[in-house]
Amino acid sequence: MRTTSNPVFRNLPRQEGGGYANFGSGVTTAGQFGNQYGQPYGQHPQPYPPQAPPTTRAMTIDDVVTKTGITLAVLALSAIVSYGLTNANTSLAPLFVIVGGLVGLVLVLIATFANKMDNPVLVLSYAVAEGLFLGALSFMFTNIEFGGVGGSALIGQAVLGTFGVFAGMLVVYKTGAIRVTPRFTRIIVGAMIGILVLMLGNLIAGFFISGGLGLRDGGPLAIVFSLVVIAIAAFSFLLDFDAADQLIRAQAPERAAWGVALGLTVTLVWLYIEILRLLSYFQND
Repeated sequence: MRTTSNPVFRNLPRQEGGGYANFGSGVTTAGQFGNQYGQPYGQHPQPYPPQAPPTTRAMTIDDVVTKTGITLAVLALSAIVSYGLTNANTSLAPLFVIVGGLVGLVLVLIATFANKMDNPVLVLSYAVAEGLFLGALSFMFTNIEFGGVGGSALIGQAVLGTFGVFAGMLVVYKTGAIRVTPRFTRIIVGAMIGILVLMLGNLIAGFFISGGLGLRDGGPLAIVFSLVVIAIAAFSFLLDFDAADQLIRAQAPERAAWGVALGLTVTLVWLYIEILRLLSYFQND
């Protein structure tokens, strides 16, 4: 399996063998499995009962779609509740952002390094925490009291933009317009590291210079930087799709679909925040 830009995918279970190709379509060879007694066709069966079927089945594209849909639904519900609570009591906004963001980060780290990406409780807990974070953060972006630009319609635009980019990159992947190669993967991963370094540098510079390096002050440089980040986030979807495809081909266990859902959700959240930030720049103008 190729290395993906999304660390959540890196420790998902792998198995050898054939399986579902082209992101969900699979072919099974009858001669590979033999007849009902477990013997290759052309040989006489042994006089003992057939072996018990495996207790788990292989992951399919339907599993990925279902688990991802459930995860996003939980996240959306949590975000709506968070937004409503912060709208009723604005003092809750910073608390929800800090707590939700930190808990979400910790859960992703646990899932990644403790190899628990296929744990539905952990994945859905992340969705709840991240929804708490996104709802409050979205309120702060649109509420003048927190330096926002006003107008909750901005949130709807960011949501549409996020899923529009997601759908567009899925079409790009399915049509093969851009091939996911090891070189492409290295470029995207390197770009992500560079973006992280720039963000940290801007944060540190902000303690000494007003506006830091100008990457988040809403000026022309900030707009260009956000466009670059959005582009990298969009291209990282291709790596995520490819990682999911490889798991399906390798006939990973059905529970692995929860890990795929977690990885896709992490990328979607990142993309949504960056699009919301970019739209807020134009509203300030």
